[in-house]
Amino acid sequence: MHGSVTVSMAAAPEQIWDLIADVRNIGKFSPETFEAEWLDGATGPALGARFRGHVRRNEIGPVYWTTCRVRACQPGREFGFEVLLGDRAVNNWHYLLEPAGASTDVTESFRLNQSPLMAVYGMLGGQLRRRRNLRDMGKTLERIRAAVEGGARP
Repeated sequence: MHGSVTVSMAAAPEQIWDLIADVRNIGKFSPETFEAEWLDGATGPALGARFRGHVRRNEIGPVYWTTCRVRACQPGREFGFEVLLGDRAVNNWHYLLEPAGASTDVTESFRLNQSPLMAVYGMLGGQLRRRRNLRDMGKTLERIRAAVEGGARP
């Protein structure tokens, strides 16, 4: 299962990337993940850096922590991370920033890793989750756009 949403923002890619790649900002933008913190002494985005996010599923619960690892980290271009179950990646989130004249097209995407369990999940309601993810990615990107276009840094 996967999906993506793109929103054009009247801001430089570097300005947008700075907000996205500092995971401590996630609670200002995401409908479900309301806080995050770097782990293992990391102080910012870098390949392999780990962080944990505090999630309120569907904005109502359950509430839980996820551990994540940065897998793409190109300032002004892309930021991505995998959600871990133990040491195994189960979900991947990615932001791609593409200059488009005076604006930047920002694409947020997710991809669940294939496994027998995910195949069953996909058949038993995974499409509801996909729709929720698409809606929430749109909300996240619109909130980021409001922050960068309003000139106020969260």
